[in-house]
Amino acid sequence: MRLGRGIRFIILTAFAVVFVVPIIWLILAPTKSDEALVTSGPFGFGSLHQVALAWQHLDAFSDHIYRAWIGNSLLYALGATAIVLVTAIPAGYGLALSSFPGRRLVLSLTLVVMIMPAAALVLPIFLELDALHLIGNALSVILPFAFFPFGVYLAYIYYATAIPAELLDAARIDGCDEWSTFRRIALPLAKPVVGLVFFFSFVADWNNFFLPYAVLGDSSQYPIQVGLSNLLSSTPSFNPAVGGGGQQVGIFRPELALATLLAVIPVAIVFLVSQRALVRGLVAGAVKN
Repeated sequence: MRLGRGIRFIILTAFAVVFVVPIIWLILAPTKSDEALVTSGPFGFGSLHQVALAWQHLDAFSDHIYRAWIGNSLLYALGATAIVLVTAIPAGYGLALSSFPGRRLVLSLTLVVMIMPAAALVLPIFLELDALHLIGNALSVILPFAFFPFGVYLAYIYYATAIPAELLDAARIDGCDEWSTFRRIALPLAKPVVGLVFFFSFVADWNNFFLPYAVLGDSSQYPIQVGLSNLLSSTPSFNPAVGGGGQQVGIFRPELALATLLAVIPVAIVFLVSQRALVRGLVAGAVKN
């Protein structure tokens, strides 16, 4: 018994060192100066004044471009996620509860595309967007982000396992057409999976780096993930070639840490708002009625 507890304690401690310690360092980093990060203890707290100073330097970087990056990410992620909800939920409903020619093929293609690496699709998407003259446009990010086969599959699993077919048949007997059945019966019952699709789609869009980097040429259009890469290259500690410019705008490790923390806040807010729906959505379908 004691040996088992000791092994569990060692395993949990190892996980804490690998995952928790870097997060604690990242949270405390903006409270110190760049010099203090090197000379003082890694887990010591600096001052809130240093946090305010780090924000002033970060906000002044390239004429307040950090705010634009956050705004761009919100526009891209929310715009694409709205399209995903409008398309993925009905698509999953149709695949789960309808019978039509090619249904198995569509479902198989959905599964294949879902497991493909996102980077593998960047080149064909780029060529398609270039043919439509959308390169450098906000739609060049929003439209590809709106293609979310995982959301279709989540909706398919939910409707196939958690919604009694008899309930929908009763609505049809009462005179509802397919659209009314979906809108009045199936959609209200799918709130857990709607929250699940919203969360996963928003997080995937927010964290996407490769596609925006490939299709956007103006740094003022970048989302926060690409912007953080630019910010990293403007930090003297990681790129000594920009030491002079870094001195002017004050971009050092505390500012970079603060930028990273602020970039996580929207995802944390979405998680907290959709937490109940996430739990219900994850367990939905575990027991078939």
